[in-house]
Amino acid sequence: MKFTAFSVAIFGPIFSLGSVESIAEPARWSLDVLAWPVDGAQQFTTPTTRFLAALTGGFLLGWGVMIWFLATRVHTVAPEPVRQAVLAGLLAWFVLDSLGSIASGFAVNALFNIAVLLILVGPLWFPAKER
Repeated sequence: MKFTAFSVAIFGPIFSLGSVESIAEPARWSLDVLAWPVDGAQQFTTPTTRFLAALTGGFLLGWGVMIWFLATRVHTVAPEPVRQAVLAGLLAWFVLDSLGSIASGFAVNALFNIAVLLILVGPLWFPAKER
C-alpha cells in the first residue's frame, strides 16, 4: 500500500511543474508519453492547461498522502476497510480516467491505465488478513 501511495503521489509534483511554463518539461513529457506516441504534440503553453496541471498535481499528491496515512496509521486497526477504500478509489480513478481518455481521443491511455491499475492494486485484490 505504501508503494501505491508513493506511485500516486509522485505524479503530483510532476504535473504541478506544468503550471509554470518555464519548468513544465517533466509534465509535458509525461503527458506526451500518456498520449502515445511520443511526438512532442503535448504542450503546456495555454493558461488553462497549466491551471489544469496545477489542479491535477494537487489532487494526485493529496490522494497519495491520504493512501500513505491510511497505510501507516489506520491499516493496523482496520485492514480490510482500508484495503477496500484504497481499492475503490483506484477502481473509480481507472473507470473515469479511461472513459475520459477514450472520449477525448486518447484511447491509448486507457491501455496504459490497465497496466498502472494492476501495478498499483497488486495484493490489494485479496482480502486483508485480520491480526
